[in-house]
Amino acid sequence: MRRRPRTRWIGGILALSLAAGGCRRGGPSDDRSGARAGTPRPVVGVTFLTQTHDFYKDLEAAMRQEAAARGLDLIVTSCEMDPAKQASQIEDFVAQRVAAIVAAPCDSDAIGPNLEAADRAGIPVFTVDIAAHGGKVVSHVASDNVQGGRLAAQALAKYLKGQGKVIVIDHPTVASVQDRTRGFDEELKKTPGITVVGRPSADGQRAKAMAVMEDMLQAHRDLKGVFAINDDSALGALSVLEAAGRKDIVIVGFDATPDAQRAIRQGGPLKADVAQHPKAIGQKAIEIVARHLAGERVPALVAVEVGLVDQEALAGK
Repeated sequence: MRRRPRTRWIGGILALSLAAGGCRRGGPSDDRSGARAGTPRPVVGVTFLTQTHDFYKDLEAAMRQEAAARGLDLIVTSCEMDPAKQASQIEDFVAQRVAAIVAAPCDSDAIGPNLEAADRAGIPVFTVDIAAHGGKVVSHVASDNVQGGRLAAQALAKYLKGQGKVIVIDHPTVASVQDRTRGFDEELKKTPGITVVGRPSADGQRAKAMAVMEDMLQAHRDLKGVFAINDDSALGALSVLEAAGRKDIVIVGFDATPDAQRAIRQGGPLKADVAQHPKAIGQKAIEIVARHLAGERVPALVAVEVGLVDQEALAGK
């Protein structure tokens, strides 16, 4: 009896094996490790509210440096103040089954359902700089914004000698700013001679802050002070005051970016700035993520100290 060639059977088995292996390589990781195909390095998805501010540029650089040192890969995205875009970025991270997600929300309330979806997928979520209202967050790493607001109020009270009308150039949809204004308001109660007469929002953007400042000058001609919740807001207000020749109005900003420090040194209306440390925040955030992925217990909140810079402080640099 004639035997059938075995090569057909062997070829069929090999074809099935290759097909199965090809499907596995093309799909997501089955162990939810977040590692890219062909490498054991976990992938961390990062979504910022913006990458245009100096603060976030420094934050990202520190995160990338720390991630490289700890064997993590980062995918860094930015929604540029668009909550729908940030929601889509988080959805993409969930679909990719990354090892962890780090978010700096552009809207602290709107992001909640998206973070809940990540938690249901078994992906740990961390927030940096700005907290989220909703969703399960393993750890939040940020400046002590309440203390920063208090420092800003103390500085304005000092420069205004305890008297005058002031405005807050706000960004109320962001949790970190809510903390800043809360600290500011609490501290300002100690100085009843200072009255807040307006809280217009500029969404943290320089061009909008310019428009806001122009409107406030018209509405309050006896205005004496401005608390700007970030340096884009402070510098936008500054350009309007300089154009109007209003040297009698004091601005206190928040961030202490290089541009703001130069303006303080020049001795114009921008007198002081609350200094954050974005590099320290970025380094600590990735450290916390790496420790959690390694199975360690991590704190729910890490508050990084802030300080106040003025012309005197900068003269020593």
